[in-house]
Amino acid sequence: MKATIFVDVVDPWAYIGATRFERAAAMFSILTGEPVELTLRAFQIEPDAPSDGRRLMDAATDELGGLDKAELLNVQVTAAARITGIDLNFDEAVRANSFDAWRLLTWADEVGPGLQRDLAHQLWRAHFLEGADIGDPFTLATRAALVGLELETAEGLLASTEYADEVRTQVATGVALGITQLPYAVIEQQWTLAGVHSQNDYVQALTQIHQDWKAAGPTSE
Repeated sequence: MKATIFVDVVDPWAYIGATRFERAAAMFSILTGEPVELTLRAFQIEPDAPSDGRRLMDAATDELGGLDKAELLNVQVTAAARITGIDLNFDEAVRANSFDAWRLLTWADEVGPGLQRDLAHQLWRAHFLEGADIGDPFTLATRAALVGLELETAEGLLASTEYADEVRTQVATGVALGITQLPYAVIEQQWTLAGVHSQNDYVQALTQIHQDWKAAGPTSE
């Protein structure tokens, strides 16, 4: 089965949900023998956000209307991440626009299997744990190199407008789908799963979708 997952690398809920979905897909494949082909697609939660290096908590305080609200959100997200085995450090995280990251991720998807996923997780960790600025071209290029992508090619891509149209199309597709929660999974272009769920719930959903998909007579594509 093919699953397209709309996420953003500056959204912690997308990080948590996508990680759970990936693990669920692996478990589902072990249980059924049916592989799940995962592809990530861009849905920018803040397409106009500046890459200004401002502390994420400071920005959240302004956007949510108070430090207490920002801290409450921090506690909620950090708790959900912890039970997923993900470490977050919002005290170090800085605000960034994810558009260039998505240009790089779109390229990575074309280069080879697994590279897009590996890069996405590198960027999530860089942003939410290490305090790196993933709106910065140097940060992006070096993270790409860490997962096996060519450094000079990544640098050249980031210095150009390559894959910009593709990313805009991905975001526009998400808008057309009416996405309001991340992650947003589209399985075999028919079934959708919105928001963060438990790993077990994802496994159960994939199992039911697989049954419906088989009953409908999937194509050989």
